[in-house]
Amino acid sequence: MTSFVDLEVFVRTVDGGSFSAAARALDMTPAAASIAVKRLEQQLGARLLVRSTRSLRLTEEGARYLDSARLALGALAEGEQAIREKHQGLSGVLQISAPSDFGRNLLLCWLDEFRLQHPHIQLQLLINDRQADLFREPVDVALRFGPLADSSLVALPILPQHRRLICASPDYLRRHGAPQTPADLVRHSILVYQPSGKRQVEWRLWRGEEGVEVPLNGSYFTDDGEVARRWALAGHGVVRKSAIDVAADIHAGRLVQLLPEWRSDAVPINLVCPHRSQVSERVRQLQRFLQQRCQRWMDDHLA
Repeated sequence: MTSFVDLEVFVRTVDGGSFSAAARALDMTPAAASIAVKRLEQQLGARLLVRSTRSLRLTEEGARYLDSARLALGALAEGEQAIREKHQGLSGVLQISAPSDFGRNLLLCWLDEFRLQHPHIQLQLLINDRQADLFREPVDVALRFGPLADSSLVALPILPQHRRLICASPDYLRRHGAPQTPADLVRHSILVYQPSGKRQVEWRLWRGEEGVEVPLNGSYFTDDGEVARRWALAGHGVVRKSAIDVAADIHAGRLVQLLPEWRSDAVPINLVCPHRSQVSERVRQLQRFLQQRCQRWMDDHLA
């Protein structure tokens, strides 16, 4: 019978790219990890990995078997978790990656509430606008804004259609006036948020079927969403931010929404997992919790 330990070593080796990575994750030696995969190959009568001095790659048989291995490990983990949670509620470590503005200003306090509901969960929160590599970093789920670049990831919806709003502070608008059309934005200082260092040169805006491209003219550039919002609050220029990030500022009058009849493309907000097997009950509960909190926040501040 196939050992579940050998299956886990195989999956961890593929995800980590080496026996050493699997060994670190499972607290064993690289030699033991290599032996476990060899034992699995002998039992199956097929080569799963092609080894060289510098790298590993899946064989055709290995690629086919990988999905089955993940499913088997996922089913086992779900069964074990279900038994534990039946007796003591949700437990274990939940590692979450989140973008800076949302993570610090909303998620941080919401997670306090989530843990009051589930006191046996241990939370690990990573806040960074650089998208975490879910296959290599110690992350269970990541909160992502926008469509997924990698179609192999599992997306759990939080807000399926989410707007980005153009806004500026009342002080900035007193000094520079409010743009009346998208073309007017060319004469304004644009606070350019470019996550992961990706150069952003224009905004695409829509009014019904009419679309326009607005070239960005500004002296402030950042890869941190919270910095972009703080610059807007300080009166440095016009920013385009996710509605959930600026909802409280608009509601309180600290920012003013501009060109409300024009819209950016709506983007989803998802919790993202690398594999279906990692969608544990902890993750499901977090998804439902964040769906409720995000929708309530939007209803309360942008009704």
